Amino acid sequence: MLTLSFDDNRLLSLLCGEHDENLAVLEHRLNVDITPRGNRLAVRGGDSGRNAARDVLMALYNRARRGLDITKGEVEGAIRMREAQETNVPGGAIRTRRKLVMPRTPTQSSYIEAIRKHELVFGIGPAGTGKTYLAVACAAEALMNGEVDRIVLSRPAVEAGERLGFLPGDMKEKVDPYLRPLYDALYDMMPASLVAKGIAENQIEIAPLAFMRGRTLSSAFIILDEAQNTTPQQMKMFLTRLGEGSRMVVTGDPTQVDLPSGVSSGLSDAVSVLHGVSGVASVGFNNSDIVRHALVGRIVAAYDKKAPKPKK
Repeated sequence: MLTLSFDDNRLLSLLCGEHDENLAVLEHRLNVDITPRGNRLAVRGGDSGRNAARDVLMALYNRARRGLDITKGEVEGAIRMREAQETNVPGGAIRTRRKLVMPRTPTQSSYIEAIRKHELVFGIGPAGTGKTYLAVACAAEALMNGEVDRIVLSRPAVEAGERLGFLPGDMKEKVDPYLRPLYDALYDMMPASLVAKGIAENQIEIAPLAFMRGRTLSSAFIILDEAQNTTPQQMKMFLTRLGEGSRMVVTGDPTQVDLPSGVSSGLSDAVSVLHGVSGVASVGFNNSDIVRHALVGRIVAAYDKKAPKPKK
């Protein structure tokens, strides 16, 4: 048995979670039993499980000391990062105006590291793996630290196409629904007043892909989301917008292409064409990296299992 002592009962309560739900996650994932006893936690189980539980509990307790939330998602993330320590996976926290964003999986760590080291990074994988969220966090951090002068966030509005004219409102009102996930991520990283000020002063730009043509984006952190819905021509156009002092992150899920039948995806094409090019990195996520509700991972896995096997 391993006994851990904590000097602040209030923080220990946050660590355990409501009705000890965080401890229940640890017990299930690490195959241990954890019993609260006043300001102590008694941990029973095999050596590896006890040691892992100790490291995760102390990491989460230190997180609570810093005034950060401890959700079941953070518990899962701490467990995954503990597992990654044995493989020496690189990566670190992203500090933004509103929060400290921690990687929750080894792939997320590698992704953050790649973004910090390369001018162009492709983040490829299923929904819920944090591809866009972490890219926006890195952009917010870079702007806060003065590494870039502005943030440019873009998405293709594939479903709108020629039908934009039939939608009510001006052009901004027509395309904003397609860009909403980028707004949501940005508001999670920065106070609403700073986001509004940045947009008003053109320090933050959120625009559909079509608006990028003919521009050169210098000293900017540029993100293209849902890139699987670009054509090869659109992708080439976007990638060649990269100017001096800029960084670019391109995210997408090759299994969720909404292009018309017979039209190739620019994301898969670009990853293939640029393989091995200096300054370019590609990070692949899979179902084990999904950090939304646990059911999302099972849903994706079920659909993947049903999908037809590619012909050889």
